[in-house]
Amino acid sequence: MHQKNELTRRILDAGLVIVIRGGSADIAEQMANACFEGGIAVMEVALTTPDGLKLIHKLQQSLGPQGALIGAGTVLDAPTARQAIDAGARYIVTPAVDEATIRLCNRYQIPSLPGAMTVREIILALEAGADIVKLFTGETLSPAFLKAVRAPLPHAPLMPTGGVNAGNAAEWMAAGAVALGVGGSVTAPADQGDFAAVACRARELVAIIRATRALQNP
Repeated sequence: MHQKNELTRRILDAGLVIVIRGGSADIAEQMANACFEGGIAVMEVALTTPDGLKLIHKLQQSLGPQGALIGAGTVLDAPTARQAIDAGARYIVTPAVDEATIRLCNRYQIPSLPGAMTVREIILALEAGADIVKLFTGETLSPAFLKAVRAPLPHAPLMPTGGVNAGNAAEWMAAGAVALGVGGSVTAPADQGDFAAVACRARELVAIIRATRALQNP
C-alpha cells in the first residue's frame, strides 16, 4: 500500500482526530500526552500553538514510536505545509481549500484534510485530490447537513470539526461522518492544568466511537 493511502487508512480506522492547541508548547505537549493516555492516537498540532513545528517534531519522536499519528493543523499555505512535513507531520489539515497545499501533500505522499463549508468547496477539494474533507465549522453546520450532502456525494469522505463532542458524536457518525475532528470538548480541562480530566474525556469519546461503529457494523 502506498504511504499516503496507509496514513489515510490509519486516520479512518481511528475515526477521531484530536486538535492539540495550547497557549504554550509545554501545555500542548501535556495535552497530547493526556489524549494519548486516553486512547486517542491521531493528533493534529495546530500551528497557532507557540513553537508548533518544534512540538510536532518532539511528539513524533516521543509518541510516534508508540503508534501515534502526528499531523499539523491550521496550515494556511503550501510553504507552511512543507515546513510541517519536514518537522515530521504525517498529514496536513487546513481551514479552507487551498489547491497548492493539496498538490504539495500529494507530491510528498502526505494526506491532506482541507476545510469546506459548502457542496461546491467539497467538490473542489475532492477534484484537487484531498483525502478527507473537513466540514468546518461544525458549529454552524449539522449532522443533517452532512447527511444531505452525502445524497449527491455518497463517496465524499467527510470529517466534521468544531462543536463535536461526546453528546453529538454518535449523531454525526450516524449521518455518515468517516471520522470526527474534536478539540475543546476534550482538551478544555488542560486550561486549568487538569490533564487527568483530558484523558478521561478522551477515553469517553473513544468508547462512544467504538460502540457506535459496533452498532453500525454488527
